[in-house]
Amino acid sequence: MAGKLWVRLIKKTRTVDSRTEDCGFDGWQEALNEICHQMDVSRPVVLPRHERDWETFGMTQFLPEHFLESVTFDRMELQYIDPDAKKGNRNLYSDL
Repeated sequence: MAGKLWVRLIKKTRTVDSRTEDCGFDGWQEALNEICHQMDVSRPVVLPRHERDWETFGMTQFLPEHFLESVTFDRMELQYIDPDAKKGNRNLYSDL
């Protein structure tokens, strides 16, 4: 079952906008394109650091310098929501 990409726009410590889009774990960039279109925000430049964070943690964040156009928020946070994950039983060290 596919999960969701959760995108939040943060200004200081407040969420100013939040959206979700259905996607698989590997399809996050296409879902990000759709959400950016819905929010009327330019798509950020995805760097190798963002891809590593996504692969390792299932989340990443973009700062204003990752956008080609100016933005009105301090950061954009992305997180993958996996409906198949066991609630409350996440072991970050299970792969060690």
